[in-house]
Amino acid sequence: MVTHVVRVLRAAVVPAALIGMTVLAGVALGRVYAGDLLTWLVGGAAAGSVLVSVAARRLPSWLVAPVSVAAMAGWTLWSLRLAADHAELSGSLLEVTADAARNGIPRLLTAMIPVEPAPDTVLVPVVAAWLAGLAGAEVALRAGRVLLGYLPAAGLYAAALYAVGPNAEPAIGPTVAFVAVGAVGLAAPGNAASAGGDPAADLAPGVRAAVRLRLAASATLGVALVVGLVALLGPVVAGQVDGRPVDPRRYVEPPQVQSLDENPLIRISGWALRPEQKLLDVSTERDGAPPDAAAPDDEPGAEPAAGSGGGVRIRLAVLSDYDGVTWRVGATYRNAGRILPAATPPEASTVGTVRQQITVAELSGRLLPAVATPREVSGARVAYDPASGTLIRPEGLSPGLRYEVTSAEEHPDSNLLGTANVPAGDEVARVLRVADGVPEPMRKLAAQLAEENGAPFARALAIEQFLAEHYRVVADAPSGHAYPNLGFFLFGPRNGGGQEGTSEQFAAAFAVLGRLSGLPTRVVVGFRTGGQGPVLAGDAYAWPEVLFDGLGWVPFDPLPRPDNEPRPVEEDFRPTPDDPPPSEAPAPTVEPTASPEPVAAPDGPPGRGGLSTPVLVAGGSGGLLLLVGALLLTLLAMRRSLTRSRLVQGDPGRRIAGAWQEVTDALRLAGRPVGDDLAATEVAGHARQALADARASVTGDGPPGSGPTSSAQTGSGPSGAAPAVDELAALLNQVGFAPAAATPAQAARAAEVATAYVTTLRAARPWWRRLLWSVHPSPLRRARATRSPQ
Repeated sequence: MVTHVVRVLRAAVVPAALIGMTVLAGVALGRVYAGDLLTWLVGGAAAGSVLVSVAARRLPSWLVAPVSVAAMAGWTLWSLRLAADHAELSGSLLEVTADAARNGIPRLLTAMIPVEPAPDTVLVPVVAAWLAGLAGAEVALRAGRVLLGYLPAAGLYAAALYAVGPNAEPAIGPTVAFVAVGAVGLAAPGNAASAGGDPAADLAPGVRAAVRLRLAASATLGVALVVGLVALLGPVVAGQVDGRPVDPRRYVEPPQVQSLDENPLIRISGWALRPEQKLLDVSTERDGAPPDAAAPDDEPGAEPAAGSGGGVRIRLAVLSDYDGVTWRVGATYRNAGRILPAATPPEASTVGTVRQQITVAELSGRLLPAVATPREVSGARVAYDPASGTLIRPEGLSPGLRYEVTSAEEHPDSNLLGTANVPAGDEVARVLRVADGVPEPMRKLAAQLAEENGAPFARALAIEQFLAEHYRVVADAPSGHAYPNLGFFLFGPRNGGGQEGTSEQFAAAFAVLGRLSGLPTRVVVGFRTGGQGPVLAGDAYAWPEVLFDGLGWVPFDPLPRPDNEPRPVEEDFRPTPDDPPPSEAPAPTVEPTASPEPVAAPDGPPGRGGLSTPVLVAGGSGGLLLLVGALLLTLLAMRRSLTRSRLVQGDPGRRIAGAWQEVTDALRLAGRPVGDDLAATEVAGHARQALADARASVTGDGPPGSGPTSSAQTGSGPSGAAPAVDELAALLNQVGFAPAAATPAQAARAAEVATAYVTTLRAARPWWRRLLWSVHPSPLRRARATRSPQ
């Protein structure tokens, strides 16, 4: 009983090691997932695949794969249903599965970190884990090649590390555990030992000693090779520990906005002409806002504008890139789950929580409105840009779409604005960039406002007040915010349509003047609403924001105050005489005739148009080499397994017949095949002559059959293997007439003779043919086509 338990425990070591290594691949990948659902699903796939192979070990090998794939389908469907419920996705299981199958890989590589376990982000890891477990179990358990069976799990672990890239801490713990589990599996007794015997026990004493000596030498050589590789590659690997891994997401095109959404600023004038158009329905709840925090519309520099009733700012888009013609979003969106990554709020800001239920009416495009800064979204699949804190729905908006957003609303300390500084350097170069072609009057106006106001907040407040006191808001002003449009808005004749515009021109002019005076600025497009009820097109407007150290982005509102009659610009600013008079300013243009290429964000993904040629060539070449290497290793393992089953397994008669098959296969591999109609003694003579000819061709001792043959007939040294083939032929004839008369000693002698002959004949071949000898598939095909004598 105890012996049986010990055998069972020994037999369970390798399957447990395979399960553990595959589970650790899921642990490594789960570092970029939210929660531990993915790790549990991958663990179930690992255990299921290996246990199915263990349970089906008595079935034919060709039947195991269909049985395992059927079990994989069941586990995968259950995992997708569980992930859909976890992500609160609606739809039938068929719809969820079809969507995950279509979009699994691209969404996995474009998902926001942390990745939410959803059907499309768990499908690939679960299927890959099951297939790795199936392949590893079949090779390690059925073929008995444990080390070779580790390759699928090792490949899966490496793929998990590559997919994580630089988005998590180094996986030191899982990697050490992976190596330790693999070592335990290798240290366990092999299949033969677990079966209760030494594979060389039935051999003759001399042969048994030689076999054991060869095994010991091979093990010593393997250990020395591993130690040498560790010594050689260890310093190189250690030097890369602190290196930043390559992020595969850089090679995948993220979700994109439509051309209409790339510059939503131009939609302001269209919405202003249809103010009663219903775009959204909103329900807002606030909690956690500090009692002394100013409401959004009461923040410094952001007093209520004409027509606004205060309340809530809902952002649609943040525009950071300006090329002198067009303000653009320039964001890099990543697929995200319900929970969005939380950013650290500025030190001098307080944060309140805003919850909104938003129902889309007639708003089109992909940009998804939300209060800044969203932290949780449910009811819609979204992509998120952390730099701007904005959302898109990759499938586009549709009437009736309803979603819920929980946002962290920041309130900067207004008492610190007067002394706050603004950042500078490469990190904010994007929001300080001023494109070439700025009109000279605009430069002079910015310089005048900056000279009169030294502190950054004073400069921003001066720009805001100048625009609010000298310009008028009109709903039918033409759209446009290129340099010529802004020049006409700022300095055009009032009786000719100048000095008036929509919030588009106010926000764009503020942002450009701010950058000219050294302020990092951007333009935001959104809606101002009371927080409850419908959001109309007339609620849409644009406003500028300025970045302050320790306070973050602070909004300003340069729109004129209600009932304020604007003063003429000429009262406070007059261009120099050499400038064209305002009456000669060019007429406004509705839209620029040419739109230059957008300025790419510094952190945008390179190769946005797709994979580069070197990446494709390197990936294809590497994949081909891996495929060829895997094929050669598989053929080598199958050939050695075939030889072992012929010479070691079965009754003595079967082993003698197997030894004879080894000799005939060797003759075929040497290019000297024998016909099935020849007697065993005729084949033995043919084998002696084939060996003699092979030696003659290598040494050049004379014509075939002369020197080498006489040397072989001496029976001394390695050449003595040739005449021993006659002894093997006699044993084969004995088995043919009296199968039960064969003894284990005779079977061991047959294995010794066959091994010696094959080794000698192979050694007489050219070096390149010796390399191909062990992986040639001919013996495998012949073994399938014929049956060994019983």
